[in-house]
Formats: sequence, structure tokens, C-alpha cells
Amino acid sequence: MILRSAMVCGVLLPTIACDPRGAEGDGQESAAVARASGPVDSLVIAAPGGTEVWLTLSREGTAPDGTRCIDRAIEIRRGATRVQVPLLYTGSTPELVNDSTVRARLSNRCSPGDAYLVDLRSGRPVRERR
Repeated sequence: MILRSAMVCGVLLPTIACDPRGAEGDGQESAAVARASGPVDSLVIAAPGGTEVWLTLSREGTAPDGTRCIDRAIEIRRGATRVQVPLLYTGSTPELVNDSTVRARLSNRCSPGDAYLVDLRSGRPVRERR
């Protein structure tokens, strides 16, 4: 995370600092850079055995009433191994069910959907039956 932040600072800060318009710029370009980079990866669960659950990729959503939100993809990390959880974007923090499973709620257009149980070994999500 520190290395990634340093890389971002090393690439983006000189670009922004060297803007010939300086403080007089309209801010559109720097806003575009912020949107393009999205939120940084966030550790949300440290499970037993060294497994970590991270929120990674992001997408903007708009609710029917115009409210905006950001949904995040889930990634499982164990040492150098990274497993993306397919097709599951969430607007809430996943929760640890046991040492091999997390529960994550699908999000679409800023609305919570079905809950999925995600296997921490394979990354496979299965809709939770109630």
C-alpha cells in the first residue's frame, strides 16, 4: 500500500504541480484524474490463517432518486496470491461468517440486493438462501 501510494505520488503530483495554469486552472483535469484513479484498495477483513479481504475496483452508481454512490469489488489475498470475486460489487462492508467464508451484499444502482456467501479459498460467491 505504501509502495502504491508512493508510485501515485511520484506520477501524479509532478504532473499536477507542473500544470502551466497553476492555481488558475479550472480544476477539470485534476477532477478527472481523481475520478479515473478511484478509491484506493482497502483492507476490510483479516481472517484467520493470514487471509485478507480487500475492496478494490470501483464503479459509480446512481439511485433512481439521483443519489450517487460507489460500489466496490472484492478481492481475497493470501501472501502473493490474489483472487478476484467475480461479478460481485458491494456498497457495504463484507462480514466474516467463519474462517473460510465471508458474507457480502450485492449492490446495484445504490440499492442493496441479495447476500452472497464467498468462499475464501476459491473466491466463489453463492447466493445465500434464507
